[in-house]
Amino acid sequence: MRPDASEARLQAAVRDAVLAALERNRSVDQSHNDERKIGLFCDLENIALGVRDDKEIAKFDIHLVLERLLEKGKIIVKRAYADWERYNEYKRTFHEAGIELIDIPEKRYSGKNSADIKMVVDAMDLCFSKDHLDTFVIMSGDSDFSPLVSKLKENNKHVIGIGVKNSSSNLLVDSCDEFIYYEDVWRDVGKAPKVSGLSKKTTEAFSLMTDAIKALMRENKDVLWGSMVKQTMQRKRPSFNEGYYGYSTFSELLEDAQKNNLIGLKKDQRSGTYIVTGFAEGR
Repeated sequence: MRPDASEARLQAAVRDAVLAALERNRSVDQSHNDERKIGLFCDLENIALGVRDDKEIAKFDIHLVLERLLEKGKIIVKRAYADWERYNEYKRTFHEAGIELIDIPEKRYSGKNSADIKMVVDAMDLCFSKDHLDTFVIMSGDSDFSPLVSKLKENNKHVIGIGVKNSSSNLLVDSCDEFIYYEDVWRDVGKAPKVSGLSKKTTEAFSLMTDAIKALMRENKDVLWGSMVKQTMQRKRPSFNEGYYGYSTFSELLEDAQKNNLIGLKKDQRSGTYIVTGFAEGR
């Protein structure tokens, strides 16, 4: 027997819903697969001296750098190279951030470029031994690292540089695939829409959500699926769970944020899932 018109429409609707779900999952899976695996190598002396001479920046905050990098992927390796007796004020914050502290004695004992050489050797060692590391972050503005950047790129690694403007060589900046100035990271703090007049838990959830949306916008994502926002939030804060904040689903959190005139939402007609269209007007 041939199906009647209503049954045919139902079958078509089910088929469209399944196709839409598969399309959305492919988009989310692609985003997950594109997640970078990052190795971070910090030349602390160059950064610390650059910050010291910059009148705009009050203090170097490693957590701001790590937050920005988490927008790009998972940080697998974190190492900082310095004479830690000379830079003792940074020791605690770097240690608390889970960064491996590589101690390099003062130059007069070890030679001018000993820290640079150790950093280069370690980076190249991981380049050859850890295939899953696809992104290397060189936190320095020293032009001496330009050959390292070139060699990493030769081995199909994406290289991101991070430095202070007044102590970053143009040669190094131009060598990297991407270069982030610490001043820009510092200025971006607090640029997300302000959340006020709500409970402490709700404010915390909304702040984390707006930070995640900002991160995705910086990465020029074409469509901001709700699931992508949640994934970014969990990458920034692995313990995140919407249930802790009183929401039974993540969609409820998004809906509440829209009700509070924080973000704009629309539903994908085929999959029925939310897409974040941006921050609400006036925010």
